[in-house]
Amino acid sequence: MSTTLAPRPYESYVYAYPHKTAYRPLEDRPALRGLWAGERKDALSLYLHIPFCEVRCGFCNLFTRIGAPGELTTRYLDALDRQATAVRDALADAEGGADTARFATAAFGGGTPTYLDADELDRLCDIAEKRMGADLRAVPLSVETSPATATADRLAVLAERGATRLSIGVQSFVDAEAKAAVRPQRRAEVEAALGRVRDAGIPVLNIDLIYGIDGQTEASWRQSLDAALAWRPEELYLYPLYVRPLTGLDRLGAGGDAAWDEQRLLLYRQGRDQLLAHGYEQTSMRMFRRPDVPSEDAGADDYACQTDGMIGLGCGARSYTSALHYSFDYAVDMREIRGIIDTYTATEDFSRAEVGRRIDEDETRRRHLLQSLLQAEGMAEAGYRERFGSGPAEDFPAELARFAALGWLDESAPAGLLRLSPEGLAYSDALGPALFSPAVRAAMAAYERK
Repeated sequence: MSTTLAPRPYESYVYAYPHKTAYRPLEDRPALRGLWAGERKDALSLYLHIPFCEVRCGFCNLFTRIGAPGELTTRYLDALDRQATAVRDALADAEGGADTARFATAAFGGGTPTYLDADELDRLCDIAEKRMGADLRAVPLSVETSPATATADRLAVLAERGATRLSIGVQSFVDAEAKAAVRPQRRAEVEAALGRVRDAGIPVLNIDLIYGIDGQTEASWRQSLDAALAWRPEELYLYPLYVRPLTGLDRLGAGGDAAWDEQRLLLYRQGRDQLLAHGYEQTSMRMFRRPDVPSEDAGADDYACQTDGMIGLGCGARSYTSALHYSFDYAVDMREIRGIIDTYTATEDFSRAEVGRRIDEDETRRRHLLQSLLQAEGMAEAGYRERFGSGPAEDFPAELARFAALGWLDESAPAGLLRLSPEGLAYSDALGPALFSPAVRAAMAAYERK
């Protein structure tokens, strides 16, 4: 066991790098056609973002608003349609036309995509298929939902249109804990929603749970885990609670200290061990999957986020080329979000990138290492060397030496495989930020929260 002083384990959840707080307005507003010219477009990921929820949970800092008054969802889908048309035109090669773009996977996220009613979900699928050219019945399609919006008619549309994975944010099966997380729901409503999901026949059910909620104990955490396992979900995500600026819990004065870190680590290890004992495989710090789930349904193995491009549609989505990550303006405060959504729905010209961050060779290497190493299977050093002409230890000697000193690297891994130890996986939210570049750190620190 290393004697090196370990950092706090919960610095930041790294789901994308660089984070949008490192993005800035692009003064040249580059044309999308130029950005995508010469890019590989044979294995793109398509993401459609719906920024509406029926409520906003106390821990949530996602780009979403409560409700959609008037005809806002219609106006939003109209804008999404315009954006899809502009993006598809930009993807067309001069020689081959629009058919050169191919999508390997698709996802609807938010917000809560199933805030849309059944007819609106049907239209959302039409935008993905008829405007973007994605064959939703031939590629993995993942959709996020909530207990209140997982209604039979909505689920029927998603099942018929090819959804292979449904992710439902339960967070806790204990009513008091849901209330403490500012998430008004009752277990009976959650169980009924899960029953409807199973009745819909969507192949992969993912249940999200959160640990570290105020008042949560080992016993109550086990209660939620047992309740989730009773449904035999194909996937389970276990998230540590974060209290982020401008969220409901932040306004309530909730916060963390070393004791809270220890509690979350304890509950993480309890949850991990319980899921492993039930036959689940750990694929990352957060994700656990039943070994009998076909990868073509889950989609996780079909899209390489380190190398393949992404097309994001909607005002909270981001897109990735090899040289630029781009999106729209970002905010957490509800008033700011409403303003950004209103601007998006009034936009007619979506042919240019407005906000983003350029990615140089160093950032590309960091992103590849970060997003590979945070997976439980690890990273083959040969693949990294083939892409960059050097090894990870040559490019990041100080970082990898520190990880090894902390006991975060698996010394028993086969030669040529860089893999985290169980302790390294537990500290993923400290390890990931340690790979951020100084430039990205400075940009994130300078970001003016809104």
